[in-house]
Amino acid sequence: MLRNSWARPALVAALCALAVAGCAGKKKTPKLAYEERPVELLYATGADYLDRRLWNQAVDYFGEVERQHPYSEWARRSILMQAFAHYEGNNYPEAIADADRFIQLYPGNPAAAYAHYLKAVCYFEQIVDVGRDQAATGQALDNLREVAQRYPSTEYARDARVKIDMVNDQLAGKEMNIGRYYLRQGDTLAGINRFKGVVDHYQTTTHTPEALYRLVEGYLTLGLIDEAKKNGAVLGYNYPGDPWYADAYKLLTSNGLRPAVEPSVHGRRGLFRLPFTRDKSTTIKPPTAAAPAAQTTADATPAAKTTTDASAAATPAAVPDKPKKKRSLFHPFG
Repeated sequence: MLRNSWARPALVAALCALAVAGCAGKKKTPKLAYEERPVELLYATGADYLDRRLWNQAVDYFGEVERQHPYSEWARRSILMQAFAHYEGNNYPEAIADADRFIQLYPGNPAAAYAHYLKAVCYFEQIVDVGRDQAATGQALDNLREVAQRYPSTEYARDARVKIDMVNDQLAGKEMNIGRYYLRQGDTLAGINRFKGVVDHYQTTTHTPEALYRLVEGYLTLGLIDEAKKNGAVLGYNYPGDPWYADAYKLLTSNGLRPAVEPSVHGRRGLFRLPFTRDKSTTIKPPTAAAPAAQTTADATPAAKTTTDASAAATPAAVPDKPKKKRSLFHPFG
């Protein structure tokens, strides 16, 4: 009994020491101390950090612009710059949140197009390989389509359409993966349904020739000769030189059928598979514009500026009273 009474305080002391050590090991995120500074200086410092690829520091200074000058034109543009810096630092959730905030506060501003675009690119860069869950792929497709539909004649829409093709190819690849799995498991009908989905919904992707071949293969397995012939004919008409049609032709002829189109193979299987790439250097930088005019009383409420935003500039240039210098490619304002 005496031994236990001595052991208990020692145990408590040990636990306290461990707790203190655990707290000491946690890294605290440093924050800028509040010091009132000219808005131009804060913004220029953030832009300079952006040039130097110091994304977290850039976010801090653009955040200070908002905190110290919340109703200025600089503050509005700083929201977009925080989104861009978060994106470059691969902090996609924060970048999306910043873009959403800009869209909600200033839906009529010309820079809202860029906010929609950057949000779509954030989802696009989170797409994983076809063997894993494709939730981000669906979100990327929805947001890229929105950019292409809302701003059809912009450079954002042009880039969005290229990425839409890659996303569709990714989704078709996912369906093909599942279909092949069903075939290996002997569930031919379930596999056929997946391949039909690729042909019906992703017919412009690089997976369509294989999907048609798998349909020929699956229907022959089930003894549905007419369906096999029909899909073989579609494959031969649209892709007579594809290796998948050469395989389908052999399969059909070995079953006593003679397709009308002779194969004319001129390539290797998979040679033209659309690559899925995440290259930040191809992402469009935020728009360039003149420095904001003197602040007016109209800046008092950001949401009320929606009607005037359409004619306002989207982003400021270098600070007028700061010596001009050549900006790097990573500076979003020229």
